[in-house]
Parts: sequence; C-alpha cells; structure tokens
Amino acid sequence: MRAYRLFPTAVSLAVVLALTACNAPAPEGARTDVANTESPAPGRMDQPYEDVPPATAPPGSIMPGHGPAADSQAHWDGFGDAQFGMDDEQVKLVWTGELVGSAEQGSSCYHLSPAGQTDISRFAMMFEDGSFVRYSVADADIVAPGGGKRGMDTAQIDALYPGKVTSSAHKYVPEGQYLRVEEGGGPHVLVFETDAAGTVTEWRVGSPPQVDYVEGCS
Repeated sequence: MRAYRLFPTAVSLAVVLALTACNAPAPEGARTDVANTESPAPGRMDQPYEDVPPATAPPGSIMPGHGPAADSQAHWDGFGDAQFGMDDEQVKLVWTGELVGSAEQGSSCYHLSPAGQTDISRFAMMFEDGSFVRYSVADADIVAPGGGKRGMDTAQIDALYPGKVTSSAHKYVPEGQYLRVEEGGGPHVLVFETDAAGTVTEWRVGSPPQVDYVEGCS
C-alpha cells in the first residue's frame, strides 16, 4: 500500500482548529469549573446568603433619669448592678459615677445618691446595718419594676399590678395613699406614694421593714 504524507499546510490548519476549540466560550448553561458554585441572583451581588441581624451597641451604664434606657435599671433585686445586700463599698465599685452620703454619728442608717443632685429625693439608695436595703425615686424618667412611675394615677397602677395593690392612708398627705405591691415569688416590695388627687409623686423598692419606712430612715 502506498503511504500518504501530510503536507505542512494541512498540519498547520489542524493545530489552529484545535487551539480555536480550546478557547471557544462554553455553551449557555454549561458548568465552567469543577466546584459547585452558584452566581448570586440579579441585584444581590453584594448581599449575604443568610439574614444578618442589625448591629447593636453594647449596653452602657446610664445614670438614673438619663435617657429612656434608664427605666431598665430598676428591678426588684436592686438598681442596675447594685444588688440588695451589698455593702456601700461594693455598690460604689459597680456604680458609674460618684456617690455621696454618709451615716450620721450614732446612726446605722443612711443614704447614698449620685453626686450633683439638687434634691436627694430624686434618687437615693438606703443602707442600714451596712447593707443596701432600698432605693427611692421621685423622677418621672425612671420606671419601676412592672411599669409604674411618677405621674400615673391610682387606676393606672391598679391596671399594671392587677390584684396585687394594697392601699393605705398616707401619714402626711391628706387624702394621699401608699400603694403597696409585693414581688411575686420574691421577698421585695414596691411602694407608690400618691397625692390627694391620686397621682403618684414618688416610689421605692426594697426589703421589709425598711421599704415601709415613711420618714427616710425611720
């Protein structure tokens, strides 16, 4: 049989066709790599595939009455990081800012308040026999455990604490009242004081018997 020789032109043409085939674009819908990757949907090129919760700032220490977050500081067991049963040094360590106040000579009961207050009744923490036992509030910006606050009337307090309010006559305000609410399942008590019109003027949270003192430390 006679052998045929490939001409140089034919060989060159074969090489060109092979290279062209290697560089040709892939058919529509064909996979172009080995990994099983997916292109993001139109309009979501820079969006994550999962929902990401909004960023939140870490909670900070807010002094009483400074902004709406202040109400979250009041609770049945104390105020902020200051817990009932702590001594005054422990409370000062966890409190943001300076606290002022000291016991009178011969007395085991006294109050600490944030420095700079013009009226101690705005916010005060009571200590007796070396322990934090109660705090008192006369500031409408601070909300009591359960939602009560200065400026509410007796009907609003009854609605917030249904079946839990015990009322008694105020010792110094004619027609005024003490509205006493016991902590459900706990030892602490919340007391609202009202004026003659039935409006809350101040409130306090603490341990008996100190929470029922009507003259500060007595």
